[in-house]
Amino acid sequence: MNVLKDGRLVLSNNLAERGIKSLVMGRKNLLFSKSFEGAHAVATILSLVETAKSNGLHPRKYLDYLLTYLPNRQNTPLEAYLPWNPKVQVECR
Repeated sequence: MNVLKDGRLVLSNNLAERGIKSLVMGRKNLLFSKSFEGAHAVATILSLVETAKSNGLHPRKYLDYLLTYLPNRQNTPLEAYLPWNPKVQVECR
């Protein structure tokens, strides 16, 4: 009934299902990882990639940005590296 009241709502959940499809496929592939640490590392990277995509960033540029600036951070708070930060949005579009 809410769909009829608010025209912005979508009738199906196809968009959400497509969004998590790569994570579900990755979960199946992680079954064959040689170690728990390796599977955890791959899951972390996939999570960063999907977060970048959902925030309109280019995933490779975002990962490059993180790997370039995070190791050299001095007293910069971690919030400065989140994908919705305006500086990150400009650098990684």
